[in-house]
Amino acid sequence: MNVRSMTGYAQVKVHVDDQLTLILSLKSVNHRFLDLHLRMPAELDPVEVKVRRILKERLHRGHIEVTIGLERSGGAAFAVNRDLVGGYLRTFREVAEEFGVSAEPDLNAVLKLPGALNAAENGDAMAALEQQVTAALKDCIDRLNHMREEEGQGAVADLRDRMTHLSSATHEVDQLRGRVLKAYQEKLHGRMQELLGSHIDHDRILQEAAILAERSDIQEELVRMKNHIHHFLSLLKAGGEAGKKLDFLLQEMNREANTLMSKTTGVTGEALRITELGLAMKSEIEKAREQIQNLE
Repeated sequence: MNVRSMTGYAQVKVHVDDQLTLILSLKSVNHRFLDLHLRMPAELDPVEVKVRRILKERLHRGHIEVTIGLERSGGAAFAVNRDLVGGYLRTFREVAEEFGVSAEPDLNAVLKLPGALNAAENGDAMAALEQQVTAALKDCIDRLNHMREEEGQGAVADLRDRMTHLSSATHEVDQLRGRVLKAYQEKLHGRMQELLGSHIDHDRILQEAAILAERSDIQEELVRMKNHIHHFLSLLKAGGEAGKKLDFLLQEMNREANTLMSKTTGVTGEALRITELGLAMKSEIEKAREQIQNLE
């Protein structure tokens, strides 16, 4: 499965029969988790659980707005929910009498209450309608996922470019590492001579300088950065629900970039170039994170 964006839209319209049309639409935007919002007529309440189950099986992340509507022609028969309508009318008249108000309820408004007016369909017809809804939903999800995959491929192409730039910067830092270590050791040696004067053990200074230089070595950071880039590209190739894993890797890359810059602070020459490259790395990582926020 390809990497998907969390942004997409799809709609399906199904002519159930000569008098009934089903319209189902899905709109998706980014979200940390799967966040479902359903709008459907009351007569479809029995199918809501099934609708939610199908959505959870086929979608993993995103704020999903699901709208299901039924359009009926003028010749369609309707049944009145007498308990609901009767209860409303009785309550209206009781309140009017209690407060001494001379008024009659608007029947037009009453019949527009949710659940007041339903299609006069038998059990078989309702079962068939539920099948139509679930079939239309699966079709709509397929269309939504197709659009999200197309959006995702654009993001993947951009992310691969970011990793290419990041890999190139990492390679250049690796080439500079040896010279920076030598410069750091020379700086330490000079500073220690300055502080201790001429009566010093040169071998001991060299030993201490080597230890300090080793602690300032950025080899581990470079190795981890290369591994993170390789893992990142592998996840992009594997596809599927990779957004959270990719985001975690980018956080780790950012940490390595910060560390390698901090370890070379205060050393002139080639270290200044490493600082420039570290800043470029952080810029590429931040741009990649912006893309990742919209991936499933």
